[in-house]
Amino acid sequence: MKYRLINLSFLCLITGVVSAQKQLHQWHHLDPTTDKIIGISTDKAYELLKTLPRPLQPVIVAVIDGGIDTTHEDLKSVLWTNRKEIAGNSKDDDNNGYIDDVYGWNFLGSKDGRNVQYNQEEETRLYARLKPLYEGQTKASLSIDQHDQYDFYQQVKTFYNKQLATLSAAYQRNTELQSQYTAAIATLKKKFGVTRLDSALLHLPPTTDTSLIRLSTLIYQPMTLRGYADADEMLSAFTKSVVRGKARLDYGYNLEYNPQLIVGDHPTILTEHQYGNADASGPYTFHGTHVAGIIAADRMNNSGVKGIAGLVRILSVRVSAETGDHRDKDLANAIHYAVDNGAKIINLSIAKEYSPQKAIVDEAVSYADKKGVLLVHGAGNEYLDLDSAMRYPSPRYLNGQEVQNMITIGASTQAEGKNLVALFSNYGRNTVDVFAPGMVIVSSTPGNRYEVLSGTSMATPVVSGIAAVLKAYFPSLGPSELKRIIMQSAVPYHTQVLKPGTQQLVDFSTLSKTGAIVNLNEAVKLAIADQKSKK
Repeated sequence: MKYRLINLSFLCLITGVVSAQKQLHQWHHLDPTTDKIIGISTDKAYELLKTLPRPLQPVIVAVIDGGIDTTHEDLKSVLWTNRKEIAGNSKDDDNNGYIDDVYGWNFLGSKDGRNVQYNQEEETRLYARLKPLYEGQTKASLSIDQHDQYDFYQQVKTFYNKQLATLSAAYQRNTELQSQYTAAIATLKKKFGVTRLDSALLHLPPTTDTSLIRLSTLIYQPMTLRGYADADEMLSAFTKSVVRGKARLDYGYNLEYNPQLIVGDHPTILTEHQYGNADASGPYTFHGTHVAGIIAADRMNNSGVKGIAGLVRILSVRVSAETGDHRDKDLANAIHYAVDNGAKIINLSIAKEYSPQKAIVDEAVSYADKKGVLLVHGAGNEYLDLDSAMRYPSPRYLNGQEVQNMITIGASTQAEGKNLVALFSNYGRNTVDVFAPGMVIVSSTPGNRYEVLSGTSMATPVVSGIAAVLKAYFPSLGPSELKRIIMQSAVPYHTQVLKPGTQQLVDFSTLSKTGAIVNLNEAVKLAIADQKSKK
């Protein structure tokens, strides 16, 4: 999903880097009462779970995303593996239609091993398809049965041009800022006689020269805001964001770009599903690796981070590129693949503005419901009211009925008060089910690293982790029951908070169905009580 102005392709915002390999601080595990931090009480929950029989089987959680680093020290022990498949023999040993799918599947790959790294935005795909039909036309020149599609074309064209202009302006500003940062860092290093500019030096620079103090402030403010250790680290991350911005212009909003030539499928044949390759990592695993770590990073190795769910296996299904939107066809196939390979929880930290083939996504979601699978979906990072703004996949079918096996998640912060809701989070009294920690969340990233991200992308796997714990200890719970327990056990708040995207104070309870933030300990207690009541 895209964030306004910055317009990221996933539901996250990069906020910092953590290099240490020791056990890292994760505020979202903390307890609101004991720690005075609005976390999910993970440790309390595990103390309570000690009184229950240990689960016999791990729960499979599918991360439908951009791929996962399968070699990461905190993930390799919790990955799902297809034991019916012999790796690397180029045969479909289990006859499921997918060759060598040991860790999952990649619907953005070709049979010869290539991968789509950049995708188009959905509005770009729609505009490119409709433009030859309606550019230069008027309603008067068209038949009446073409009027609705013509109106839709005009809507898509307006949105495309607005997004393109916004992204172009942001890229220009960021390249200028990148040059300023680069020059400022070089000047300060030379004047101060150092090779590293850390926060302590920049906060109290050893000079009375006002121009150097101004340069120090220029670097210090964004560096500390995003939690970087030094100026070079901040510049490196900022440079990567500039490069991604250029890629979005070159590919995401390029009407001529066609990544499906790499995949080799037939985009208009929506029933086609046996395409792609077995590379469940792909060329850009940053986002998916972070999401997977929040759910299931090894809780026993005393290194890096701890996931929420202890007895879990992560199944990677790749539908998202480094930039651009997923295709409805790929998402539908990914849901089917995950369900057919035993997933009981599906994490969807992806979203977009248009869903031209929503019917096939709806069918896949309904299939997951029939097979007892819960879908956990991020609300998005555009500070929008989803009661009036549509984002996809949506919690309603085309016929208007609510999706019973989907729970939609907003992002919260760690401290009660006016900033309890993450400033970027989408919301909706009738659409967003519940909030979860999603601001400054540290988790695994490729290359045995750990980084801090913010977004509903991070809040979503928090809830997927809670659902996985419940499913492991209470395996009879179906998706609607899991959803009910998570929502009913969430802790309500009546704090006056800033409505995302505004300076308006509103009651937190008005921003979601529950007016509450998820809590693992309370969810476990409710599940235990429900179990006792049924005996």
